[in-house]
Amino acid sequence: MPQFYLPGPWETQKPTALTSELAHHLRVRRIQAGEIFPVFDGNGHVANANLLSLTGKTGEVQLRDIRTDTHREAPYAITLAQGLAGGDKMDWIVEKAIETGAKNIVPLQCERSVIKLTRSSDADRAQKRIIHWQGIVQAACEQCDRTVFATIEPIQNFELFLKKAENKELKLLLSPDASKSLSSVLIVHKPQDLILMIGPEGGHTPEEEAQAEAAGYELVSLGSRVLRTETAGIVAITTVHSIWDSEMQNRPE
Repeated sequence: MPQFYLPGPWETQKPTALTSELAHHLRVRRIQAGEIFPVFDGNGHVANANLLSLTGKTGEVQLRDIRTDTHREAPYAITLAQGLAGGDKMDWIVEKAIETGAKNIVPLQCERSVIKLTRSSDADRAQKRIIHWQGIVQAACEQCDRTVFATIEPIQNFELFLKKAENKELKLLLSPDASKSLSSVLIVHKPQDLILMIGPEGGHTPEEEAQAEAAGYELVSLGSRVLRTETAGIVAITTVHSIWDSEMQNRPE
């Protein structure tokens, strides 16, 4: 049975009320009073929930065995700085970034972005997109059993993000024209927090790549084939885990 999101704070001394969203999910799955199902709070806590009642949009559960479980989280944080893509591509990117282990997602307004959402007149649209993506984060965590929600940062301008990004992180921009491969860079660095920057459809402009290099980013490639924007970040995240997780497992005690 998949886990369900139940916001905290939790306690075991008295029943906990269901959100209307969770009550709906339980009805759809035909979970009956007396059944037990797993819940998580998005902050790394999990529990077993015994359904006491379910009526309309309300219900109650009794929580048992509350504990911390973050074993599916990597010891390093991957930030996916993703150039805004058009259509439903951003939805797909957010979902798959959660499934593959991104800790932070930063939607970036780039020169070649099809949609424009950083003007003051676009504030309402941008906020609705963020709320929509947060819902995708929740659903993806329920599906893949992650217990900690990733952060969706506000949509921001490419240049402003370059100025605010922390210097301590390994910062990589994916470019099909780069002379170094992503894997070759990861192999010579110990596992650490890092930023993976992906361009929108058409990639970053030469000027953006130059600005990123000046801000401390290394340009790296995923190979000889040019990947779509919705594919590149997911492949990059998977590559990071494949190389660094293997290194940590093989490290002598």
